[in-house]
Amino acid sequence: MKESYKRLISGIIYTLIFIVSLETYLSFTILTFIFGIICCYEFNKISQQKGKSIYVFFSIIYLYYSYAEFYFNSLNDSNSFFNDSKDTLLIISIFLSLFLMRDLFSSKNLSKFLIKKYLNFIFYLASSFVFIYLIANFDGKFNPSLILGCFILIWFNDSFAYFVGKKFGKQKLFYSISPHKTVEGFLGGLFFCCLSASLVSRFVNNTLSTSEWLMIAVIISVFGTLGDLIESKFKRVSNVKDSGRIIPGHGGMLDRLDSIIFASPYIYLFLKLS
Repeated sequence: MKESYKRLISGIIYTLIFIVSLETYLSFTILTFIFGIICCYEFNKISQQKGKSIYVFFSIIYLYYSYAEFYFNSLNDSNSFFNDSKDTLLIISIFLSLFLMRDLFSSKNLSKFLIKKYLNFIFYLASSFVFIYLIANFDGKFNPSLILGCFILIWFNDSFAYFVGKKFGKQKLFYSISPHKTVEGFLGGLFFCCLSASLVSRFVNNTLSTSEWLMIAVIISVFGTLGDLIESKFKRVSNVKDSGRIIPGHGGMLDRLDSIIFASPYIYLFLKLS
């Protein structure tokens, strides 16, 4: 019971900090950067990499894209070079994610090539925070309800996947990676995530249609679950239970953000194509 209260209180505090940060563009940009740095630290531990270069890489990538996006938006200038750089980052990030998904079906450890070249970090973690930022600033203006809607869908998906899986789960989803995840839990999360899309469209963000939010719900449920599994494989390879202990009862920041980290490039791609 004590652990449940700790989990509840820390979850509420984490949620309130995130929601308050959405009040202004600057507070959201800073908090996203701080969350990213924390995830860098946790990723460094999980992937057993040493040194401070990971923080330098993240800072350069995040600050470049966030500043350039703000600068060109303030000028109402659609800079072709910057837009091309965003598209290039998106293509490479999605291409790398295919390798990470492939590794879920492999009995081998993480790809040595990916680790040696820091590709896992740059295009799995660092670029994802760029896309979280870009989603909140999609169409040239700060639109906090858009990223809030995405997080609400993630919370619906994760919560109902847990409850449905605990009550009805029998068929394991990826037993070798995450023994507690079930097919029934995944389908339950997908179902309720899709149901909540209409609520998000009506009460949180009406700049997108209900059908567009429904597609985002599917993307979040599928790729968010894959992101959770990929992070679980990172942890299993390193023989750790949680990525950290910064959020009591929940684990690390990477444990809380693994779904949006993996899904964000696909959400951004959908927004560009819609």
